[in-house]
Amino acid sequence: MAAGNDADTARRARATRSAGLLPLVLGVASAAALTGAAFFTVDSASCGAPAQYIRHDSHVELVGGCVDGAKLPATGTPPAGGVVHGNYNP
Repeated sequence: MAAGNDADTARRARATRSAGLLPLVLGVASAAALTGAAFFTVDSASCGAPAQYIRHDSHVELVGGCVDGAKLPATGTPPAGGVVHGNYNP
């Protein structure tokens, strides 16, 4: 009778280990899928020319890339809400 209890305990221990392994495998698989999706998204987002930061005398300018300058706010306009921080120099 004691041998039967040992066999049941061993089966439960194996079932518990395999049940604990399932969330780990699912977590690794979902992380790999999300990583693949991120690489695909970045790879498929194409721009004409890669962007470059060019330093001038007193400022840094972004040249090239996918940024459309017409969609950016004009220089000197306060941000939405009218809050202007003292250390922000456009």
